[in-house]
Amino acid sequence: MTTEFEYSGLSGRPAGPVLRLLSRVLPGVRSVQDQVVPYARAWQRHNREALAADGPLWVALGDSLTVGIGAGAHDRGWVGQLAARMPGWRVVNLAVSGGRVRDVLDHQLPALAALGQEPDLVTLLIGNNDLVSPRLRPALAGDLAELLRRVPPGTVVGNQPATYAAALEVSRLVDEAVAERGLRLADLRTPRTQSWSGKLAADHFHPNERGYAGLAAVFGAAIGVGA
Repeated sequence: MTTEFEYSGLSGRPAGPVLRLLSRVLPGVRSVQDQVVPYARAWQRHNREALAADGPLWVALGDSLTVGIGAGAHDRGWVGQLAARMPGWRVVNLAVSGGRVRDVLDHQLPALAALGQEPDLVTLLIGNNDLVSPRLRPALAGDLAELLRRVPPGTVVGNQPATYAAALEVSRLVDEAVAERGLRLADLRTPRTQSWSGKLAADHFHPNERGYAGLAAVFGAAIGVGA
């Protein structure tokens, strides 16, 4: 089964001027950005196979962290590493590189509804791209509050490990939604995901596989999947 979002989100959002410049002059940034289209295509193939199979269904929503950009393969990000510990589960990954909170609202949630199958698990990790953009940050709180109202009950939501004001506001909104809506918290405010020494890919922004292992452990604990 193919959804409209697969086509619109094939390679994520176009890289901005700063990222394009860095990709030209820094080989590490270029090598990681070169993963975006191949990983998107790999997840689309995986998604079609998962939807045609049987078993409990996990749908992942988010941005490049959920795509696995920075890992050695698309299925070596946190989603792939955690899925390897969940035999029998099917994973449909609707995340897109460069994704923002508004993208989940406008594209990924409709794609989830269009799957025609009720998920047994939904995960959400989003907000980093909104936080790093001065242009997007003012709308983040309102958009995120709307998103947290619209995700299915029981969704496992990651917060922000950072401690600057805007990131703390994101985590506060997540905490409120967990308390009020029965969402489940994947708490990234732990040493496992606050210290990134030796855990970053060649672009020094995305995690490497070791960094993604920490994210997988946090989400696994929230879901109830052991290491």
